[in-house]
Amino acid sequence: MSICNHSLIVSFLLVLLLGINNAMPEHEEYKTYIVHIDHSLKPSSFLTHETWHRAILRSLSKSDKEMLLYSYNHVMHGFSARLTPSQASKIRKSPAHIAIHEEKFGKLFTTHSPQFMGLRHSSGLWNASSYGEGVIIGLIDTGVWPESESFNEKGMPPIPTRWKGKCQNSTTNPFPCNRKLIGAQVFMKGNQAAGKSSSPDDSPRDVFGHGTHTSSTAAGNHVPGASQFGYAKGVAQGIAPGAHVAMYKVTSDGFIAESDVLAAMDQAIVDGVDIMSLSIGFEQTPYFQDVIAIASLSAIGKGIAVVCAAGNDGAPYSTHNAAPWITTVGAGTLDRSFTATVTLGNDLIFEGKSEFPERVVVIDTPLYYGKGDSDKALCSNGALKESEVFGKVVICYSNNTSNIFYQAEELARVNAIAGILVTDVDWSRFGIDGLSIPSLILPSSSGALIKKYVTEAAEEARVKFMRFVLTSFGTKPAPQVADFSSRGPDPINPNILKPDIIAPGVQVLAAFPPLIPIEGMGNYGVATDYALLSGTSMAAPHVAGVTALLKAIHPEWSPAAIRSALMTTANTIDNNRTTLTNQYTSLPGTPLDYGAGHINPNKAMDPGLIYDIDWQGYVDFLCGLGYDDAEMRAILRQSQWTCNQDGTGINYPSFVAMFSKNASAPNVKNFTRVVTNVGDDQSVYQATVEATHGMTIKVEPTTLTFTNKYQKQKFVVSVQMDGKAPPVAYGYLKWVDQNSHIVASPVVVLNT
Repeated sequence: MSICNHSLIVSFLLVLLLGINNAMPEHEEYKTYIVHIDHSLKPSSFLTHETWHRAILRSLSKSDKEMLLYSYNHVMHGFSARLTPSQASKIRKSPAHIAIHEEKFGKLFTTHSPQFMGLRHSSGLWNASSYGEGVIIGLIDTGVWPESESFNEKGMPPIPTRWKGKCQNSTTNPFPCNRKLIGAQVFMKGNQAAGKSSSPDDSPRDVFGHGTHTSSTAAGNHVPGASQFGYAKGVAQGIAPGAHVAMYKVTSDGFIAESDVLAAMDQAIVDGVDIMSLSIGFEQTPYFQDVIAIASLSAIGKGIAVVCAAGNDGAPYSTHNAAPWITTVGAGTLDRSFTATVTLGNDLIFEGKSEFPERVVVIDTPLYYGKGDSDKALCSNGALKESEVFGKVVICYSNNTSNIFYQAEELARVNAIAGILVTDVDWSRFGIDGLSIPSLILPSSSGALIKKYVTEAAEEARVKFMRFVLTSFGTKPAPQVADFSSRGPDPINPNILKPDIIAPGVQVLAAFPPLIPIEGMGNYGVATDYALLSGTSMAAPHVAGVTALLKAIHPEWSPAAIRSALMTTANTIDNNRTTLTNQYTSLPGTPLDYGAGHINPNKAMDPGLIYDIDWQGYVDFLCGLGYDDAEMRAILRQSQWTCNQDGTGINYPSFVAMFSKNASAPNVKNFTRVVTNVGDDQSVYQATVEATHGMTIKVEPTTLTFTNKYQKQKFVVSVQMDGKAPPVAYGYLKWVDQNSHIVASPVVVLNT
């Protein structure tokens, strides 16, 4: 890399600092810009980079207006500031300029889990890791509710001496930290400068609910008896209850500014977190423009693992946060469901789905059916008469256009006491806790039996007993890939399989600010200490928690090693012993839906082999993308780097082979990988392959022999596409040793 003459740089900056041509057209609007500059060119007259940044900005304007939002030292070299387009143009002319772009805004990814993942107190990963003791998880989110029992410090060890963070207190809103919640800070200058926040907010307290939920999911303390209005009565507990939590608040209302996220991640690095968990995202862009990708690479370089939500777009090519140094998490369902039961006057009993969030019991109540009037039978809008249904249980049937939420509103309008909604559509995937009246959802097969009873009994038809808020475990199939979970191929780089893994993300029970209404009951809002939320936002902190447990057991493992352990031990089979299915269609999924599979924490503790990646591995990966010097400097924060021309691809635990339908194009792709033995000293692994129609997988060599721990072995995978291959085909490479280690990697063929 060539470096400009230093004296020329200083001369240019002195001219710039004199404010030459700093007039600004009056009509120009100030916007926030993210500015990357070459930190090595800072004149020695400036003691810090921040003073240099401020001087540059002062030279651009005669106004005393504060332009600087943040000065960054770790996630990138540069700053964020309020600038006009003309001022941004002047900065582009500086020899110290690397890149500049106008700030974009992002969003939150939200729409009994420890036990479902196999975590037990008596054995396995929880026991071996002391519940993640000594590990610090930093969450970039909406803040936290410190008084929640999930953040009680009872039983927590002292705060690690390496911790450099703080607990930011507001003058009007005291905020207590402790040995559990060891830090909380606010980064919302960008949000406020853009007018996205309605009022200044200097308290890390959560007034939105999202951050309290994600942080307690990752590392909340053991709370017996936690429930949302009786849901999931039992225990709410984070995945790593022994870990410490630090919150970095970047939004109070869901609007998220790039400048704030960069500042929060920059501070988290300084503070000494071990893991960052982000349940947020921005529009997909190349890595050199992606602030989370840039900041995460800086964190990875310091040994900090970064776990991110994949997004809730639910469609192919929709994954977010998919850089290969990030652990990208999709969402799956749990084996838990919420039900209600109804006993009819003829003693027939039916159990159906219900998430009505109050304990309601209906006893000896008339049952109404709009026989002979199709609109009444369907509970269509405005069809029912209060004089006919007041105080009764009403059964509503459905057709192709029926909507159970509208039916529930109609029942509430005429003061029915409860509803039996008959439909074969799986409305639970949309979250049926929003129904405005106690309602039980039954399939048409059950509805036919109820119709027969109510028709024969006529005016004597009654409901003997109807009970809500029941919790059922062992629901099958589970897990399924959540309908909303973003799918691959990745839109930025389809050569990397994303998401990496899925984790519980549907109806997850965790802490919630008690002053925020979670549901509306008639004209009233109902609040709770614990709430059920869904989204990849809820899945990511599960994986962050497991990452903390693994970090506690294997402090020497790199972030890539931990991700490899999670991926190669993941489950691809559900509790029906079949391939993971999609929630909406119930059809078999593929690795494009679930990545390597559903997280299996206990197996990840002892994966046998790992696919590790060091800093140079990521540099070589970026070199292969064809980025120019400015783009490479923006993401690497370096003015010089070396590209290994012998690199044969990133050492990832999954494989994607892309082929063209063009008959003349090559139909074989080769991948070189290196695995490290983290199991027994003496181990012999045999390769086995599984492939669907349209592809062939070959491995050379087929046997890997290890004679000591941490020994490395190289192998080559060849993937051949059949001429009649479908658009997507997939298989697996599995390394199996004599001690029952199975190191599995998905292999995907994209025939485009």
